[in-house]
Amino acid sequence: MESLQKEIVLVEKVCEIYRKISKLDNLKPSKDVDSLFTVLVRTCIPPSSINISTLPANIQEIRSNLIRLCGEAEGHLEAHFSTILGSFPNPLHHLKEFPYYSSYLKLSRLEFDILTEHYSAFGEAPKRLAFVGSGPLPLTSIVLASYHLKDTIFHNCDIDSSANSMASHLVSTDSDLSQRMVFHIANIMDVMLRPDELKEYDVIFLAALLGMDIDEKVKVIDHLAKYMAPGALLMLRSAHGARVFLYPVVEAQQLQGFEVLSVFHPNDDVINSVVISRKIADPCNNDHGDNHHHHHELGIESVMSLSCKYCEFQAFNNPLGQIKMIDY
Repeated sequence: MESLQKEIVLVEKVCEIYRKISKLDNLKPSKDVDSLFTVLVRTCIPPSSINISTLPANIQEIRSNLIRLCGEAEGHLEAHFSTILGSFPNPLHHLKEFPYYSSYLKLSRLEFDILTEHYSAFGEAPKRLAFVGSGPLPLTSIVLASYHLKDTIFHNCDIDSSANSMASHLVSTDSDLSQRMVFHIANIMDVMLRPDELKEYDVIFLAALLGMDIDEKVKVIDHLAKYMAPGALLMLRSAHGARVFLYPVVEAQQLQGFEVLSVFHPNDDVINSVVISRKIADPCNNDHGDNHHHHHELGIESVMSLSCKYCEFQAFNNPLGQIKMIDY
């Protein structure tokens, strides 16, 4: 009974915050926007056993709308700071201007450790990595390329030409990254530039903002399952507990065509869960061109490094901490 009462109080508070957010003139960074989303995140962070599927239809609708509003606000935040950084002669020298840059450093280190576990048996790092839905401030790609994957080619894909232009400008003055970071203005559902291009990537990151509706996200996942190389890795974000009011939930059964390796559920202020999976070999098609991805098909061990995902709702500084790990 006590647990049920807590859930009722939680839902009522989330709905109250939603009503206030929905009345805002816009979701660009401001005192009111920052304040409301801070309260929302703090409300959803505590551990909760709430089962979102049992909530009534009107609450389900509010949740879907709220997730979209969160995504819109995050997009504005990224564009805002990309503009600030882009105003400097050497933007990458001023990444600390972004207030949560230190958290991205920690996050990228953890994600690099995950990839190292997968590739350690082959003594090499990914050669080509794609980040789908990279946006105007692709800090994950920038940090991974700068400090961890120094020989990897990063392909950043976004449907928004202005976002790509802003992101490209950030690395344009860096002699190294400007050569190793490619920006595609494309819809991932169009397979980027040519039909077989997705087969060339060792790892594909799916940004949390790509497909804020779970049906949209599943369509993208199905598309990747069709065109990714067998053995290639897919990393994406999900949500757990009350955090499902902030991000869509990706269930293991929705990853058709992939073997789910591990799911990471944070127990602290980190919002997103992290799902790591591997593209299953297609038994009906053994002709994959060259042997570039043969090492993937040898098998990938379960990830042993503990990792957590810094809240991609970047308006809030959520410390990395202990997580729950589920191995498949």
